[in-house]
Amino acid sequence: MKKTLLLLLLLIITSCYKETFIAIEGDFTTSYVSGDQSVPVIIKIDSKITGADTYHWEFEGGNPSTSKDKNPGEVLYANQGTYTITVTMTNVDGESKKISKTVVIKEGITIQFSHQIVTSNYSPLEVAITNTTPGEGLIFKWDFQGGIPANFSGKTPPNVIFTEPGDHTISLTVSNGFENQTETQTVTVAPHLISSFTYTPNFEDDDYQSPVTINFKNQSASAMQYNWTFQGGNPATSTAENPVITFSNPGQHLVTLVASNGKVSQSFSSTITVDPDTNLRVLNDIKIGINSAHSNNVGAMFSTITRQVYKAGEVNNQNSSLIDIAFQGLNSNFTYNKFISPDQVSNYGFLSLNNAQKTIFINSQGGCNCGLNFTETQFDAMTNDVPLQAMNIIYSAGGAQEFGFTYPKVVLFKTQDGRKGAIKIKNMVKNGANSYILCDIKVQKQ
Repeated sequence: MKKTLLLLLLLIITSCYKETFIAIEGDFTTSYVSGDQSVPVIIKIDSKITGADTYHWEFEGGNPSTSKDKNPGEVLYANQGTYTITVTMTNVDGESKKISKTVVIKEGITIQFSHQIVTSNYSPLEVAITNTTPGEGLIFKWDFQGGIPANFSGKTPPNVIFTEPGDHTISLTVSNGFENQTETQTVTVAPHLISSFTYTPNFEDDDYQSPVTINFKNQSASAMQYNWTFQGGNPATSTAENPVITFSNPGQHLVTLVASNGKVSQSFSSTITVDPDTNLRVLNDIKIGINSAHSNNVGAMFSTITRQVYKAGEVNNQNSSLIDIAFQGLNSNFTYNKFISPDQVSNYGFLSLNNAQKTIFINSQGGCNCGLNFTETQFDAMTNDVPLQAMNIIYSAGGAQEFGFTYPKVVLFKTQDGRKGAIKIKNMVKNGANSYILCDIKVQKQ
């Protein structure tokens, strides 16, 4: 009876059981981590799939390339392109399902370009551009400030011309459809060519009397080559940047400089006037101090070679041998005055001079008994050295004697190298210890 009941219960339970089938359902999504779509790119996989017992993921171009995890998480893509993500799923009921999606990985942007100046940076400046920016599918936009052309779209632009002097920018903007990057470089166009020069004579030729040697100073801008012509000059032509030229003959001499930079050239001219040689050096308004002034503000010694007055503290081994005029003014009242030879200054209260010059002075033309009577009027009228040539300037005690507070007055002299000259005292300025005489001096050059 019990067995019959158990069997009956088993039949009832068996007849009530019905098998349930679980299907594979759902999907997965992909997203860009941090929104970054350009390489390197990380794709996040978010699986919402149910009903599967096994998973086989394939990540074309990705790292990792496969996975068996239900939710594989993140995949790294290092190269640009369009890639397929595929998952194949199965379950115990024998069902199999495959889902595929694509992701687009955009090229990363690393701008690399350079520019080279063709020939030189003088206007018109030509620039060649080399673009080595890596990647495919990029968009290139160029802007050339002040250039011809002003802009260009494409990987490699044509050569660009800049004409205006100054700084100009070359800008490259690169886009991958997701982001843009810009890099800027600068080219500088040199100023427009200007041909110009100045000139100064040698120190001994500053009166522009023939022969005169001129030092030319090139003031050209943006020039590379120089072609000079010197009318009446020696040499007559030059390609030096700063030539030195001698003009031997009086008259007007045209000087022309053609400056060029390999692209353009420009000419500039100036006329130099050379006067006839008078063999007379004219020095005006020379202040020579008394003995006490020599140690303070006004020197008592003068050089007709350097044309400079020297105070006690300015005399040195380099200039002492060039001093050829010395003055003794005993006091500020000018009661005792005389010009003295530089080799005799130590006898009159001055320090001796090294390699001192011997100069003969005729302080008193009337006392020298030498037949000389050169007046202030003759001094003023002297325009060349002819009046000096005939003068017999020799030492005499009478001619060397002192003089008092008397002006205008003419003192004659002869230097150790044989040059003759005249000093006209125009004024005697009483200023205490800094008293001085004001002179004009005319002396032979040779």
